[in-house]
Amino acid sequence: MAVVGIVLIGSILMVGNFYLHLHTMPERMAHKSQKLQFEIVAVLGLLALFTHNHLFWVIGLLLAMVDLPDFGTPLRRIAGSVEKIAGDPPGDDETAMAGQSAHAAAHGPDTTKANAAKSEVKNHA
Repeated sequence: MAVVGIVLIGSILMVGNFYLHLHTMPERMAHKSQKLQFEIVAVLGLLALFTHNHLFWVIGLLLAMVDLPDFGTPLRRIAGSVEKIAGDPPGDDETAMAGQSAHAAAHGPDTTKANAAKSEVKNHA
């Protein structure tokens, strides 16, 4: 009788361990490959675990397998190039904008850059 109890408890623990190991597979896949959507896959895994809705797990698995394109790097490079063309040094735009708005509030709008840009456009045309 004791042997049957030990076998029963051992088999329940092994099945539970296998279930949780299988359940966290999408999260482990996303973590190993350093995916950007790792947090979304983790949340979908938790939703699937607590709601017993397998659709969340399947979506998390598919999302862990897909490489999302990196749109941030090209957009940052474009923004830096546009700033370089405009003559502004690339850098911390928020502090520069705050300083410009404080200067404009105290002394009126600064139109020297706008006038210089207009004359530069006229010179190139």
